[in-house]
Amino acid sequence: MNQLSIPSEVRPDEVARKQSLGGAIELCAELGGFALDKSLQQQLGVDKAQFSRWQSGSEGVLWPKFQQLMDTCGNDVPVLWMLHQRGYDLHSVRRRESETERENRLLREEVAALRRVIGRPQ
Repeated sequence: MNQLSIPSEVRPDEVARKQSLGGAIELCAELGGFALDKSLQQQLGVDKAQFSRWQSGSEGVLWPKFQQLMDTCGNDVPVLWMLHQRGYDLHSVRRRESETERENRLLREEVAALRRVIGRPQ
């Protein structure tokens, strides 16, 4: 089953405390409700040995697998960890608004403006 997880809150200080990319992968899984067990490995289509090599840093992770890991777990901890390692302030990093989010925001603003015009409470 390939399904996106509900996005979970990630605290920058938790990410910054991780000493390695493997630690960031573990936090990613933990916040996604996984205990680095078979279910996560099966959803990602990797075996235990490969997943272990990702954690230890002895094998690189291809970008599509990183995306799948973060989508499955519902957070971006590995990417945030990389940004922190490169000297970025995680408190000021924010996601861009997607086209759907932008459309929804504009529609909400339009509805609010129409309600103000006709004098209807929000």
